[in-house]
Amino acid sequence: MANPGDFAYTLKQQADIVRIIGDYIKLKKAGAQNYSGLCPFHGEKTPSFSVHATKQFYYCFGCQEKGDVFSFIQKIENITFPESVRLVAQKLGIPLPKASYATEGEAKDARLRGQLLDVHERAVAFFQECLRRPEGARAREYLAGRGLNEEMIARFRIGYAPDSGFLLRDRLKEQFSEEVLRESGLFSWKQDDGRQTSDLGPPPNQIARPARNDNTEGRSETAEDTAAPEAEVRGLKSDARISAMYSKFRNRVMFPISSEAGKVIAFTGRTLAADEKSGPKYLNSPETPIYSKGRVLFNLDLAKEWIKKFDYAILVEGQMDCISVYAAGFHNVIASSGTAFTELQAKLLGRFSKNAVVNFDPDTAGAKATERTLGLLVEEEFTLKVLTLEQGFDPDLYIRRKGREAYGAALKNSQKYFDYLIERARTQFPVRSGEGKQKAVNFLLPHIQRVPSRIVRDELAHEISQKLSIDSAVLRQELRHAAGTRATSAVKALAEAQVTDAEKVLIRALATARQMPSGEEHLSARSGAWVDKEEEFDAARQAQYVLQNEGLHRGLATESLAESLLNDFLLNTGGESVDVLEVPTTETDRRMLASILLKEDEELTAEVLEASVRALRRIHLRRRQEQVQQELKKPGLAAEKERLRELLTELERISRALRDPSLAEDGLKNAGKKKSA
Repeated sequence: MANPGDFAYTLKQQADIVRIIGDYIKLKKAGAQNYSGLCPFHGEKTPSFSVHATKQFYYCFGCQEKGDVFSFIQKIENITFPESVRLVAQKLGIPLPKASYATEGEAKDARLRGQLLDVHERAVAFFQECLRRPEGARAREYLAGRGLNEEMIARFRIGYAPDSGFLLRDRLKEQFSEEVLRESGLFSWKQDDGRQTSDLGPPPNQIARPARNDNTEGRSETAEDTAAPEAEVRGLKSDARISAMYSKFRNRVMFPISSEAGKVIAFTGRTLAADEKSGPKYLNSPETPIYSKGRVLFNLDLAKEWIKKFDYAILVEGQMDCISVYAAGFHNVIASSGTAFTELQAKLLGRFSKNAVVNFDPDTAGAKATERTLGLLVEEEFTLKVLTLEQGFDPDLYIRRKGREAYGAALKNSQKYFDYLIERARTQFPVRSGEGKQKAVNFLLPHIQRVPSRIVRDELAHEISQKLSIDSAVLRQELRHAAGTRATSAVKALAEAQVTDAEKVLIRALATARQMPSGEEHLSARSGAWVDKEEEFDAARQAQYVLQNEGLHRGLATESLAESLLNDFLLNTGGESVDVLEVPTTETDRRMLASILLKEDEELTAEVLEASVRALRRIHLRRRQEQVQQELKKPGLAAEKERLRELLTELERISRALRDPSLAEDGLKNAGKKKSA
């Protein structure tokens, strides 16, 4: 809270709330001192979000969200109040006093995020420096071959990660602790037992060992890597768990990924090696305390003002496509960042414009990606067009081969959303026969269901009936049926979306109990659960033991399903192999179980299960953290000094547990005791 006389209060008087909020959403003048726009905190198509220029507050008539410039920044950036003050001050160019925080935990979290931003800024400078050096010659040739001049390379701060695994580490280790470097996502390390802590293959300083072929980032060692390993690791802090730390990104062209505010928070590295040991073609930073790939749009920091100016965005698939389109003069271009387009990215884009042209690759995979993306944007009530280039051309290649004028012409001729889908339906299903028409309608109906407006759906029915030569009355009947099931489908989709990957792993583990025959048992040293002698890892018993003792499934979307599987586990002592879908539960949970089991995408190992347990512990800790924070906001709490002290102590303990995975279990138990009290 900003109080008269303090720095935040003075800063608030100087801040232009319209300009600051206008950096995040598109505002239009709606009166002498009022500005309005689409609320960034809930979905809407009619603006109900208002900002008062002189009284310096905002209010949403749709969701009742309200506050000042600091509360807006807090909510939109998901940061603390002191951090919001710092960010507003930075936007205004006002020097900061020393920050203060409610708890030591908040202070540590804020310091970590600040240090991680500094790490990434220094890493950018390091990669840019390496690009200019002789060893960066091949990277410079690659960029020149992609049509990028020095201006664009500098604009996007592109660099080169050298082949050595230690140069970046040695550059940063004097300024940052080993803990910060581990949290940055820029490094991997080897544990004393020889296991790797990441999925990126062997460290580059293996002595007298043959080159390894890893499925992802492994590569053969170079002379530089093996010459003097003791000298390379000199200077690292001692840590019993870690014997060496090395760069994840090696021999790659580095594309920085920036936040909406323009701060570098992650990287994509494009390999320059052509051998099978070079790892993936594009390697992305893992998620960190400052980077969540599903919440970031590449180039939004540079494009957002142009998107607001032109009132539409060009959405492409990859960084290189985005950079090429931007370099050609189309500055309102963005790309998803190392992931399929997400609902959160759609909401983020919607703050600046509700109009978009989607330009993904025209191959089969690209077409399916386009349909998924279009579906998400339709649900957020975007007005959409689709730019389909000639077969074999992505935006980058098209511009290099045919020029910016040709791309501009193609952009102007982009198809409307449903014109694109109707054309795909006609191509896939010839509509000369009744069977073809039925298949075409079945293809289009799921897309129509996503359209929120009944009026728009009715207009689409008229258009489709004309273009596919289908009786409009029959089509409207199909649409009414689709509309009737739309709400049910939406609820089901929402429920499935709320199921985390960690929950899915636990459900899969519990479900394996129905697939295990009986056998001689012994006690597992890992958890105290009983397991089969022939099988050291018993997923069902491990999951049952953890959930029964810690209740990690309670309050989650899969709680009732997990309870049903736990009860079945305890009652089904015969050990017979039985169809898991026969477990006694509700039909809704049975559908959820089938959905989880049919979408298994990784092997169920002890490591995967343990990682999921840790993730669920953190979910429960965060939930309790939110409860404590809400209780701290209650009026009159300041008078209850003992209760206030207990809550602050608990909040600090939870924050400490969230920072240290090894404390997560104890933190959860303590949080649970407080909650029950």
